[in-house]
Amino acid sequence: MTTVAELPAGFADKVLSAQSTFRCVMNAMARPGSVQRIVSAAGTPPAMMRGTAAIALTLFDHDTPVWLDARMSATVDVAKWLKFHTSAPVIADSSIASFALVADPENLPALDRFAFGSNEYPDRSTTLVLQVESLTDGPVVELQGPGIDGSAALRASIRPRDLFERLSINATLFPRGIDVVLVHDDSIVAIPRTTRLVRGG
Repeated sequence: MTTVAELPAGFADKVLSAQSTFRCVMNAMARPGSVQRIVSAAGTPPAMMRGTAAIALTLFDHDTPVWLDARMSATVDVAKWLKFHTSAPVIADSSIASFALVADPENLPALDRFAFGSNEYPDRSTTLVLQVESLTDGPVVELQGPGIDGSAALRASIRPRDLFERLSINATLFPRGIDVVLVHDDSIVAIPRTTRLVRGG
């Protein structure tokens, strides 16, 4: 069993790394479909990619309930690491999670298992952080929406294959809905709830 002393380190420079990662996430949200690289290095527990770890270290705190999928929670190390570095509570009920960390997106639960927020508080929804095979090599999908000039082409290997079909529910739920961050290694792509699939997928 991993002790606290044996857990992977967090950011070497907490303030500068968190600021840099926050800007990266905001740029990804402002430019949906664009690949953004997180440059801040952090240790990662098993099953967690570097981009996911940096997002957790930047955005999670004691008021941020986090749900882990089966692969992410296969050992206690991820939950221990999150608690030690972020104080975020790891919960079993996905419907009240602020974030869901998914290492096996092929088996992503139905989206209605997560929080959509409310009309009064649309921000009280779950943000899905999905680790994927690639953000630069795979079938091309064309996206449109706020923050995109015309359309944006994303070439990525994404699971589940029907992810964008599932996310079409956002159009009927708005302003409620699910935001998604795709992660591969230290790169991320944001798919906010306002982004729509034009073709592909």
